[in-house]
Amino acid sequence: MRQAEIRRETRETQIQLSVNLDGTGKAVIETGCGFLNHMLELFARHGDFDLNVVCHGDTQVDDHHSVEDIGICLGKAFEQALGDKRGIVRYGQFLLPMDETLVLCACDLSGRDYLGWSVELPAAKVGTFDTELAQEFWLGFVRNCPGSFHIRQLAGENTHHILEAVFKGMGRTLKAAVSLDAKHPDEIPSTKGLL
Repeated sequence: MRQAEIRRETRETQIQLSVNLDGTGKAVIETGCGFLNHMLELFARHGDFDLNVVCHGDTQVDDHHSVEDIGICLGKAFEQALGDKRGIVRYGQFLLPMDETLVLCACDLSGRDYLGWSVELPAAKVGTFDTELAQEFWLGFVRNCPGSFHIRQLAGENTHHILEAVFKGMGRTLKAAVSLDAKHPDEIPSTKGLL
């Protein structure tokens, strides 16, 4: 089973996170930030990942440290669960419509970190959540599960719908990228022999 558990303790956050890449989309999420809880539940459900997250952070200051550190932990958990990436498809993409919104997500689990973020969020907040933190979350993820990730908003003006489409789309994209390649189950998907 491709699973990992990460613990991270700093002066700002204490996080325990576990992921099963071959799960069924079950999520138990307690981040201290209601909107992020919802986004991670969507990510897990649409990616078919079993995800457990408990975070105690300095949310009395703001949500920044918790959001970024959870992204870091989720990236580390994916990287650990993937091991040497033997047998994975490596690439994933998904075009996700949500009402008036359309978001394209794509990734290559190449081992080289890059985040192409082309998302315009009309509102600075959804509830109490600072929407600029969504990019910080995915930066934390990408830097710790190195790959080339592109998230591009093609249509939409509703901030909540845009962010929902991003997290659902990234769940679907990563589901495709980490899925096992039936034709090449024992190969690392690279001419270099290393990712």
